[in-house]
Amino acid sequence: MYKLLSCCGNARRGEIATVHGTVQTPAFMNVATCGAIKGAVSAPDLEGLRCQVMLCNTYHLHLRPGDENVKKLGGLHRFTRWEKPILTDSGGFQVFSLAGLRSISEEGVTFASHIDGHRIFMGPEESMQIQSDLGSTIAMAFDECIENPAEYEYTRRSCERTYRWLCRCKTEMDRLNSLEDTINPDQMLFGINQGSTYDDLRIEHMKRIRELDLDGYAVGGLAVGESAGEMYHILDVVTEHMPEDKPRYLMGVGTPVNILEAVYRGIDMFDCVMPTRNARHANIFTWSGRRNMLNNKYSLDESPLDEQCDCPVCKSFSRAYIRHLFKSGEMLAMRLCVMHNIWFYNTLLMRIREEIENGTYESFYRHYREVLDKRI
Repeated sequence: MYKLLSCCGNARRGEIATVHGTVQTPAFMNVATCGAIKGAVSAPDLEGLRCQVMLCNTYHLHLRPGDENVKKLGGLHRFTRWEKPILTDSGGFQVFSLAGLRSISEEGVTFASHIDGHRIFMGPEESMQIQSDLGSTIAMAFDECIENPAEYEYTRRSCERTYRWLCRCKTEMDRLNSLEDTINPDQMLFGINQGSTYDDLRIEHMKRIRELDLDGYAVGGLAVGESAGEMYHILDVVTEHMPEDKPRYLMGVGTPVNILEAVYRGIDMFDCVMPTRNARHANIFTWSGRRNMLNNKYSLDESPLDEQCDCPVCKSFSRAYIRHLFKSGEMLAMRLCVMHNIWFYNTLLMRIREEIENGTYESFYRHYREVLDKRI
């Protein structure tokens, strides 16, 4: 399933074979929360933007249009017209993000819907059932994501419960994949490492979940309140104990520099809403740093968004035009910038793969970590 092709230091170049195609890693997964990229970008658009994997949200799709309806419509791939791999999260992040609307027990989590307040229960079995109905390529285990900083004893108990939930997820996934009416009987299951910023809890939890021999392993509970330095330290601690023959996924991260740093430490997969969210607010990523398209200095600038970029947007439109669209409230402004940022992120990962293959990632990493987060 995962094949390691080459290394440059701890940076890994590999590929993940799935029933919906092979993913070249390191890879960025573009976030389509409700089955679509925010910013009016469709699945056919993504095909032309170097996207390899689409990530959809289990909790939101369970509420609307309902996972049972998606199953009746043939699953997420048929529903969205995206034929390549899809990863669905488990609903575990909503345990964190909807903290004011939920209660946690050994059985699972009871939510109040953010839409109308009605009560929803989701545990490991329910999360696996929803993701099976969606028919995604990769399903994520149901876990608890804790905000940092977290109290040590609570974190320890949470890790133990997350491990028990993971065992239940694996049992239920095996059962669902054996059913005759399952949309994707080859659905993969990734486990999630938790432990806040405590080295011993992270290591112990990773050692336990790797024994379950899952299809892949994620590092969760980062980029939720800790410093960048703390995040990189935890990656240094955890990756040493992650299986070498399985994909490694850092959840919810992040900036281009975060990605460079995580690849440097041996991570293979990423997702984040940042490229699309920033784009919708006129903030774009370039090979020279970040650019705010609302700045007055672009009002007569006929240059492309990024002179080093060959995306469809940079080939056709000027900074002046895109700034005008934002100032005029035109939806096209968001669409064009979202397309550019998606292309930039996917091209960044493509460049990273090439540098690892060539044995030059160290110099690439050291140069661009000083450049990509700079405000122009």
